Amino acid sequence: MAPLFGKKATKAKDLVCGMDVDPAKTQWMSSHDGSSYYFCGKSCKDAFDADPAKYVGGGQGSMSQHQGHR
Repeated sequence: MAPLFGKKATKAKDLVCGMDVDPAKTQWMSSHDGSSYYFCGKSCKDAFDADPAKYVGGGQGSMSQHQGHR
């Protein structure tokens, strides 16, 4: 996900599971290298926080982790 650079996003992509998230409504957010990332839930936030490099900058991530979200 690209940094927001002062713009208020209407939706963001959860980098762990791929779900669309409303940044204004979710309570799960992390910052990494000056960018904010939003998550659908605690488990996705915790996975990101444990290894941000896995999900940021072209990492593969685990997009199939939460197939039930869709």
